Amino acid sequence: MIIDTETKRKPREMNAQDLLDAFERLDEQAAVPLSHTEVIRLAVDSAHSGHMDAKIQRLVKRAGLRYPQADLRTIDLVGERRLDRSTIASLDAGNYPGQRLNVVFQGATGSGKSHLLCALAKSACRARYRAVCIRMPDLAEQVSMAADRPGGVPKLVREYSTYNLLAIDEWLVDKPDEPFKRFPPGLMELRYDTASTAFATRPAIKEWHNRLGGDTIADAILDRIVHNTIWIDTGEYNMRQHHGQTMLEP
Repeated sequence: MIIDTETKRKPREMNAQDLLDAFERLDEQAAVPLSHTEVIRLAVDSAHSGHMDAKIQRLVKRAGLRYPQADLRTIDLVGERRLDRSTIASLDAGNYPGQRLNVVFQGATGSGKSHLLCALAKSACRARYRAVCIRMPDLAEQVSMAADRPGGVPKLVREYSTYNLLAIDEWLVDKPDEPFKRFPPGLMELRYDTASTAFATRPAIKEWHNRLGGDTIADAILDRIVHNTIWIDTGEYNMRQHHGQTMLEP
């Protein structure tokens, strides 16, 4: 045995079950004697890997991904999409949250915007950032409900300001009502230059101002979104149709 029964008891008392499991796996797998240094290194590496994998899985689960299977590493880069491989790779590298850059996926219905948004959020989780993905209609409903709760909308603003990546799907597909239009300015003010916000949207940037009301509130929202942003045109190619045809092929 690499460690005796009494030594195993102590990691349990310290809630270091990952480390104990790693030692026990070494007990089962070791075909040749290992030095004390090798035992410690292998056990710690194994325990750390398991701990980080579990943490990432928790982050992914809490992110609320609409497409949990989405992954930037396996995005379909079929030529018709005209997606830049190096840009997708750089997003997967996870540098943009550290640089507090925003990301916008803009394109036609069916072009895979929501899938890309979920893949982006999962990539952020793999880099151990806190991410959350939410549809704009659901967020608007939360804003409406928050008005009648203790702390109100300001509490909701503070909650969403804490995520390293806030991914909003279906952004401005429908024109927001007045209560919601007052929500993004405070949120973006808290997130500006401190965290990353990503959007999946059909309307082009030139339409955003009008959909946000065309007033000073719209100016304030756009001023905190359009700067320091990575823009990705997902084009017109219908990925739903593409995948449907692929599944039907013999």
